[in-house]
Amino acid sequence: MSGNNTALSGESTTLGVREKIGYGLGDTASNIIFQVVINFMMIFYTDVFGLEAAAVGTLMLVVRLFDGVTDPLMGGLADRTRTRWGRYRPYLIWISIPYGVLAVLAFTTPDLGDNAKLVYAYVTYAVLMTIYTAINIPYSALGGVLTEDPTERASVQSFRFAMAMVGGAIVTALTLPMVDLLGAGDKALGFQLTMGVLASIAVLCFWICFYTTRERVVEESQAVKSNIAQDFFALLKNDQWNLVALVAVLLLILVAMRGAATPYYVIYFLQREDLVSWFFTFGMLTGVAGACCTNFLTRYVCKVRLFNFAILGAIVFHGALFFLPPGQVIGAFLLFGLANFFQLILVPLMFSMIPDTVDYGALKTGKKNMAMSYSAHLLAIKLGLAIGGALTGWLLDFYGYVPNQLQSESAMSGILVVFSLSGVVCGVAIAVVMRLYKLTNRYLDEVHRELGRDVGR
Repeated sequence: MSGNNTALSGESTTLGVREKIGYGLGDTASNIIFQVVINFMMIFYTDVFGLEAAAVGTLMLVVRLFDGVTDPLMGGLADRTRTRWGRYRPYLIWISIPYGVLAVLAFTTPDLGDNAKLVYAYVTYAVLMTIYTAINIPYSALGGVLTEDPTERASVQSFRFAMAMVGGAIVTALTLPMVDLLGAGDKALGFQLTMGVLASIAVLCFWICFYTTRERVVEESQAVKSNIAQDFFALLKNDQWNLVALVAVLLLILVAMRGAATPYYVIYFLQREDLVSWFFTFGMLTGVAGACCTNFLTRYVCKVRLFNFAILGAIVFHGALFFLPPGQVIGAFLLFGLANFFQLILVPLMFSMIPDTVDYGALKTGKKNMAMSYSAHLLAIKLGLAIGGALTGWLLDFYGYVPNQLQSESAMSGILVVFSLSGVVCGVAIAVVMRLYKLTNRYLDEVHRELGRDVGR
């Protein structure tokens, strides 16, 4: 091996809690803004900005299709970045301020005509999502190069998603009260100022993430001979990565359907419109507990075995929600919390499997494309969100849902099917897919030994 090449390192590296929390703050930053986009952008555009709902729906679809181009491009770019701070960490500094500025601009209401407002919304939302891609893909890839140890990777991801849920809980609990407080009756001003506060917190969290983490797993510093398209299609030949991508699609269909159906479930099935925010926030907090338990359990249990156990729990408690009678508020909170607890064991484990599949693929190709793997995984996530959102609308319409009215027995059944049975169906499908996944901790130990021998030759 030449003197210019750096051996793969970090196989048995144990990361400190400080670095894990620092890394997790990166997803706190992402989630603070992204949860506002998911939960409040639609109502902001229709009720504050003044756009028609159909126009907003088209806007979000077009921007999501555009993401299909930017995601793999960003993954290829990040994999080819070389700086003294590493490949992925610099983006946390370079992109964080533009990300914060665009978040504020996207929630700003300019004094324009209807057509000009629509153009403004397209431009600011599209650029915000592009900037989100530019910082989130390198951030995700960073988690794969902090260490090569499979258990530590799972631990890192559990810290990440625990802190992501903390960011989500902050957003669901405080955004609308802050809009009212800072706007003093002017919702347009309130949203703008609220996003200014949240964006400032997000930028600070990204900077802390940069300064508290270090890239330890380094590939040979040779010239990259393949292009981005070749990297992407080479990834599709990795059978284990394909399985994790399919799991991501199925899991995000579940997330999208249950998330979209939650307000309908609380308002019409539980008949407690006043509890919508509390229901969401309780789910976020139980998710934090699930992610934290993942950090503890992966020290003693192979993460593939833990994943299979958690999917069983998710199936059981989503199924139990289907049989809960209407109006059972305490029971609904309890079962929803348990379902979310097991779901947030699944999510960090799924993300920790991505670098494992990269290591597995490196045995076949001799090359690691960490950011490309995460960018393509993000595409799978977005596909799941798109399918889940579409299925929610189609099923509610099929069962006869009518807005702002007392719902028929058929419509109530439809709400329950989307909210609970989607979790059962997707959970069973995930369990079947995972029967083919073979990258256990023991198998990965063999992979890393082979990689170490290859680099040392």
